[in-house]
Amino acid sequence: MPAAERRELIERAATKVFAEHGYAGASIDEIARRSEVSAPVVYDHFDSKLALFVRLLERTRDELLAMWMHTLAGEDPARIRMERAFDAWARYVESNRFASRMYFLEATGDPQARAAHREIQAQGRAALSTILGQQPGAQRIARDADGLEMAAETMRAGLAGLAIWWDEHPRVPRERIVETAMNVLWTGFERQQAD
Repeated sequence: MPAAERRELIERAATKVFAEHGYAGASIDEIARRSEVSAPVVYDHFDSKLALFVRLLERTRDELLAMWMHTLAGEDPARIRMERAFDAWARYVESNRFASRMYFLEATGDPQARAAHREIQAQGRAALSTILGQQPGAQRIARDADGLEMAAETMRAGLAGLAIWWDEHPRVPRERIVETAMNVLWTGFERQQAD
């Protein structure tokens, strides 16, 4: 098997293990077993459990940011772009439940993992505030960079909570999740756009 394919198998297995057991409860042996490789093979690809964890968090952050950039682009009215973005976010969460759970639930049990997790989420929030700042009418939502970062954190925290709730209530259809995100998170932004 080519190294890139083996690395992908390891990353997928590790995502599930971290999501199911948290950082502290995850072991390289379990990740190796689920990847159908030996522990030394995992270490051939990743220097440590922390390095693997960081890679997976960065991957999820980058995928989510790419989704936001793509779905918020264009000339459609803001409401349409936001609904499209929330729908794409919900589709991502729905098809990447383990990655979402790992990304949105804070790492516990290890100070280095917790610090890395917080830093990666802070980077995501800063990037999301830049993306929001490029939207028409952004100056009405937030007067300055701090305001944009607060708006991005409100969105990030609200969606993180919704993702965690949805993971615990998987019977709820995606359309209902999108509707809730629009009703709760978009209403204030929309009001500012209209003023």
